[in-house]
Amino acid sequence: MSKSDNHGHKQVPQAEGMREFAAEFVGWIKQHRRLPLDYSPASLRVVDFLIQGMRKGGRRRPEVDALLTGFGAYVGEVLVRKHGATWCDFNAAQREYFGQPVGVLMPDGRVWSPLSRVVNRFEIGKEESLQRFYLTMPGRSSARCEPEFRPGLVQVPVDDAELS
Repeated sequence: MSKSDNHGHKQVPQAEGMREFAAEFVGWIKQHRRLPLDYSPASLRVVDFLIQGMRKGGRRRPEVDALLTGFGAYVGEVLVRKHGATWCDFNAAQREYFGQPVGVLMPDGRVWSPLSRVVNRFEIGKEESLQRFYLTMPGRSSARCEPEFRPGLVQVPVDDAELS
């Protein structure tokens, strides 16, 4: 379980606890809001929408910090599950740069801070779309991507030997 601060908000755990932290947040949010958070890339659009709603509602950052942290853990877990990232504890320089204690290490060695990206989405706005970030981020390993199926599109598996 995650530790709580003096205000009852859960503190960000170390990297080894982020998967559980994200799962607890998703369980809580589904129970209270019935949102389709299924760790899919498409669900990041829902997160964008929710954060934009907090912005439009005039919420201030201290009021929503716990939610932003939960959404950041969720975004990171999407990267872990879909693209082979691993949670990592930031060193002192990374903590100073990102303003967060943890992030994700991508298969190509790049380090990202999903928690910072969520804060940016809240503070800056639509220009910092989480779904766009996911779709355009360098360092994603396509090997773990799930195929995209669209109605009316027939996808036929191709054996590499057939292409030669």
